[in-house]
Amino acid sequence: MYQENIVLCGASAYEQKYYFNPDFSSLPEHVKKELQILCVLFTEDVGGILTLEFDEEGNLQFKTEALEADARFDEIGSALKIKQLQQEKRELLESLELYYRVFFLGEIVE
Repeated sequence: MYQENIVLCGASAYEQKYYFNPDFSSLPEHVKKELQILCVLFTEDVGGILTLEFDEEGNLQFKTEALEADARFDEIGSALKIKQLQQEKRELLESLELYYRVFFLGEIVE
């Protein structure tokens, strides 16, 4: 069964906008704020568009894209920044994955 990724949130350096999926409105406010800061600072730093998406197994993925004409977007810097965020925010990201697996995929956690 094919299922598209579910977007949690994202930010665009081009439109200078942040998006948060309302399906996740039950998350605590401090988590929503931390996600907003993470996404906006990322796009301010390396440019382009960043989305955080859950795949069909419930893994949280960082997805980046940029306009071809965007000379400001740093693809290598983007990958390094994602690795850094995954290390620094590991506890938050793991908690979000658990939340998604329990409340969206219906997994039972012991």
